[in-house]
Amino acid sequence: MTKTRVLAALIMAPAVIGAILLLPTQWLMPLCALVFLLALWEWLKLADVEDTLARTVLLACNLALMVALAWGSRSPLGGTLPLLQLVIVIGVVWWLLALIWLRHYDFASNHDGNARMFKLAAGTLAVVPAWCALGVIHAGEPRGHCWLLLALMLVWAADSGAYFTGRKFGGNWFGARRLAPRISPNKTIEGLLGGIVLAMLVAVVGALLIGAAPAQLPAIALVAALTVGFSVAGDLFESLLKRHAGAKDSGTLIPGHGGVLDRVDSVLAALPVFALGKAWFGF
Repeated sequence: MTKTRVLAALIMAPAVIGAILLLPTQWLMPLCALVFLLALWEWLKLADVEDTLARTVLLACNLALMVALAWGSRSPLGGTLPLLQLVIVIGVVWWLLALIWLRHYDFASNHDGNARMFKLAAGTLAVVPAWCALGVIHAGEPRGHCWLLLALMLVWAADSGAYFTGRKFGGNWFGARRLAPRISPNKTIEGLLGGIVLAMLVAVVGALLIGAAPAQLPAIALVAALTVGFSVAGDLFESLLKRHAGAKDSGTLIPGHGGVLDRVDSVLAALPVFALGKAWFGF
């Protein structure tokens, strides 16, 4: 890991944590919309939208959709954000379909109009529901900001657990089988399991610190496991886009880390699943 990568991480992590814990939801959502739209800008390039004007127009359309959803979800009572919750469900359905896409590596791999349309739709279905989920989790009572931080910590813990477990045990428990050899040859099944176990541990400890009841812990652990599973799907899907496009990184905006999409790909899939699970089980 290079010094530049470490320095960038040391700057980004406190900034993200501080924004989540200190900013009100109505300020955090526009800030995160900017980050997610930067990721979508890079997604559009991976989808073969090379023309800057075309990408700008498509980005503006997604911004308009975000604004319309926020406006349509206003409530004089402070509300349950029902429209955003509906979009979250749509996002989870999309990621279920994305699992099928990942099984068929060559789908939409051609650089033609049909492939481009599928990937453009996928970009909106990935980014907008994740942004809605972020807002719903953060606005939730009590201590929504803590639950949002925990959701992100699950992704971070899963990455670390998968890395170290993969290095130590990769290829030992399931032979030479890889998780997705055509998409990301270095990802192992052992690493995935290690990431899930560590994330479940973080979820249980974090939930207790937030104030969850012991009876809620099994549901929280289950949601954590599902969240991590889908976060891996988000990472794999971006890897699929990069392989189709022949790109190593989604961009160069973050020194040592590549593009914004490279940093949030797992989060895009994790947040809707965590938000839906949290609402379903009521923790």
